[in-house]
Amino acid sequence: MTDRATLAWYCANAARYAQAFDGHSRHLDPFLDRLAPGVLILELGCGSGRDARRMVERGFAVDPTDATPGLAAIARARFGLPARVMRFDELDATDGYDAVWAHACLLHVARIELPDVLAAIRRALRTGGWHFANYKLGDGEGRDPLGRLTNFADESWLDATYR
Repeated sequence: MTDRATLAWYCANAARYAQAFDGHSRHLDPFLDRLAPGVLILELGCGSGRDARRMVERGFAVDPTDATPGLAAIARARFGLPARVMRFDELDATDGYDAVWAHACLLHVARIELPDVLAAIRRALRTGGWHFANYKLGDGEGRDPLGRLTNFADESWLDATYR
């Protein structure tokens, strides 16, 4: 995520945002069930660390990252996670991860930037690695009611972009 207004919103609202969610994503356990025990997962957009905490509870190694220093700090303080500050465009790993978890975060990547972010994710994955991301479906790019850049993608655009 490189959109300044979106980053500024998360920086200004980190504490409130972290309190808004309790428990891990409903999509996480089915994703983890596909992975071999103990593999290394990169989490993009870890937020308060709730999903990373679940990964650790399930026995996985996790590298939680977030572009917002305040959210990474909350993940470290709340759950003792090694959360680090990293924007999506700063991902430069090669064959370093067995899986990449990107729950409700890549939707904040501008359409023009998403192919490069996805290419970086692909490079970061080991052969046979898994990637999860979810998006809000729609018909374009714009600002949500909070002022955050949101890529409201349709299925055909996502399919073409991922290919």
